[in-house]
Amino acid sequence: MDIAQLIAGRASSDIVTCDVDVPMREALAVLATRRIGALPVMRHGEVAGIFSERDVVYCLGQEGEASLSKPLGEVMTAPAITVEPGTSVDEALGLMTRRRIRHLPVIQNGQMCGFISIGDLVKAQVDAIATEAEAMRTYIQSA
Repeated sequence: MDIAQLIAGRASSDIVTCDVDVPMREALAVLATRRIGALPVMRHGEVAGIFSERDVVYCLGQEGEASLSKPLGEVMTAPAITVEPGTSVDEALGLMTRRRIRHLPVIQNGQMCGFISIGDLVKAQVDAIATEAEAMRTYIQSA
């Protein structure tokens, strides 16, 4: 299975993003309101980085409350590590494991067309294994 199959049916317009100039305090409100752990940070329509819960912890730990006023462009993880729709789920999981990240923007022709989490990928693999196991049970029972 590839990323294109995983994001099929998802509208790229549903992806929650913030601009590089948005203060961290406002982005935190978006994370809390939407109950999400990360969001792509955009600059002129392109992904400039990722802002996640981890960035919040690092900033608050190093600079305290003053960091809440900083723009995302100064506190995000950049550059964003991305994948293309043709990337396999296994490749994306390997990339996330090696780089110790939990979110990946999906880029096609320079534009973001999806945003996936490690949970999306694990669910896809579990579903594939369950389907394969059911097919094997059916085969064995029919033999």
